[in-house]
Amino acid sequence: MPSITTEDLFQQKIDSEIKIEPKDWMPEAYRKTNVRQISQHAHSEIVGMLPEGNWISRAPSLKRKAILLAKVQDEAGHGLYLYCAAETLGMSREEMINDLHSGKAKYSSIFNYPTLTWADMGAIGWLVDGAAILNQVMLCRTSYGPYARAMVRICKEESFHQRQGFESLLILSRGTPEQKAMCQDAINRWWWPSLMMFGPKDSESTNSDQSMKWKIKRKTNDELRQNFVDMCVEQIKILGMKLPDPSLKWNEKTGHYDFGEIDWNEFWNVVKGNGPCNKQRLDARKKAWNEGEWVRKAAAAYAEKKTGKQKAA
Repeated sequence: MPSITTEDLFQQKIDSEIKIEPKDWMPEAYRKTNVRQISQHAHSEIVGMLPEGNWISRAPSLKRKAILLAKVQDEAGHGLYLYCAAETLGMSREEMINDLHSGKAKYSSIFNYPTLTWADMGAIGWLVDGAAILNQVMLCRTSYGPYARAMVRICKEESFHQRQGFESLLILSRGTPEQKAMCQDAINRWWWPSLMMFGPKDSESTNSDQSMKWKIKRKTNDELRQNFVDMCVEQIKILGMKLPDPSLKWNEKTGHYDFGEIDWNEFWNVVKGNGPCNKQRLDARKKAWNEGEWVRKAAAAYAEKKTGKQKAA
């Protein structure tokens, strides 16, 4: 009878839906995969503040400004939850930030597109946050405990962001001809980048199979992308707008909507750092990191002083 290896016992825990905790034994590849995914997710939340933060001072009303400000603050909180989750795997926050600034670590390619009009705030809420939610709901059941628990609160807040974005577009879709045109234009520009958010197609996703086996992921990129298309086709009817895809049609045989081919050349070009705003986004993050150095030093000095007093007492 073959002996049971440590890897076998680990997989048995995964198959039994037992969460993996920081002090549990895990394969090095499992640890690295989680560090890569969680840190990338954290970077995406932080970088994702930039295109929306650009419109806080230009929101059309005090109500819209307060909503957008609260949303951007939520994204900052999400990034902090996720950095904390990644730190439980043995990588420091400073290492993760350095990897982001050097280009070694990636973030969601969607945030490398510009926000040209106020309607983009609604399109990001409905499409970008909507795409994120489909993936993140699955992550509430991911096998790594700290990541799964962080995602529970994040999903609640992202769900609100999506509803707020849709409501913003709904107001525009019922407004003046100029507002309706602005709404349609934003949807046209954000539709295809939103589909790219789910990553490369399954046949080209190098990490997908192992991540599915370890239950880091619960659905493949293509499955999530199809779910997103099916959802949006129905929701856009309420807006009275159109999705910019002439190939979109119902397929009785599959029970899903067929849709056009994504421009994968554009996808890989943006991933490799050649998108419209890649340099701008990283420059903004580096600037914020450098300008915040005195705050980090002051906080560390205060913590050290407080610890010293507690020891003396």
